[in-house]
Amino acid sequence: MVTVGIRYDWQQAEIRAIYDTPLLELIYQAASIHRQYHDSTKIQVCKLISIKTGGCPEDCSYCAQSSRYQTEVKPQALLEKETVVSIAQTAKQQGVSRVCMGAAWREVRDNSQFETVLEMVKEVTDMGLEVCCTLGMLTTDQAKRLEEAGLYAYNHNLDTSQEYYSTIITTRTYGDRLHTIDNVRQTNVTVCSGGILGLGETVADRVGMLYTLANLHPHPESVPINILSQVAGTPLENQPNVPIWDVVRMIATARILMPAADVRLSAGRARLSQVEQALCFMAGANSIFSSDDKKMLTVTTPCPDYDADREMLNLLGLEMRPPTQRPQKVASHAVVG
Repeated sequence: MVTVGIRYDWQQAEIRAIYDTPLLELIYQAASIHRQYHDSTKIQVCKLISIKTGGCPEDCSYCAQSSRYQTEVKPQALLEKETVVSIAQTAKQQGVSRVCMGAAWREVRDNSQFETVLEMVKEVTDMGLEVCCTLGMLTTDQAKRLEEAGLYAYNHNLDTSQEYYSTIITTRTYGDRLHTIDNVRQTNVTVCSGGILGLGETVADRVGMLYTLANLHPHPESVPINILSQVAGTPLENQPNVPIWDVVRMIATARILMPAADVRLSAGRARLSQVEQALCFMAGANSIFSSDDKKMLTVTTPCPDYDADREMLNLLGLEMRPPTQRPQKVASHAVVG
């Protein structure tokens, strides 16, 4: 087996060629690379908590939490810290090793709510769990405060390609998203950044998004691959379902481009069968989101529950991965292979 190194100089034509590889060969290549960098018997199980729901001023065309659309999601204030800690404790008891906290904000503001989030991060981190936050745009100083509270990861998805982005979102730019990622990189907090399949994008757009991610230096430590959950009341409510083969191709390509990253099979997993999920694991996905209430973030995004996921992992002979320590700052030199 040829050892594959980590590259930061991918070209779009190369990525397209990988994406278009005959499917079984693509899965084989991705699985081989996956085993060089990860324990293929372990899956990280994550829990996503909506700590502040709805009322977001942005116009992301897929989002049930935008105040611009009439959906079944009703705005809710920031949860009490004790509520979040209790949910995290239950999740830990179920084998979850990473808790993600999402707030429907455009950006982080330096106010009492941010202070409460910092307290949440500290208390859940002190439980021995990895904590990830997705709070919108943030400054370097805010990223440093999250780091001081113990934050393990910050999620800020690119969603799609730079070329297609303005079709989906107009209230912030692609550059804004990259700037927030750069602000996180001024700390030891790891980066979680991926995208969504099913927005009406082309294969070229999928390649374009992966091109941007795979040329970030360093790569995101976490790359979520989401499948659109069509939400009534949003502009994308009538989008067709994404074929499983497209999902597998995207996961496998991400795995080959970013070998050391955790590739997360994220939103939309509830519609996949156990066999389809197994294909995703073979292709290099090594993380899922599970739930105590059968929803991932809001009622519009179904999610398998802890019992169903434990049954599936047992069936496949997979184990739940324990949390890891926050890594130190990554060296800035490239290893090209």
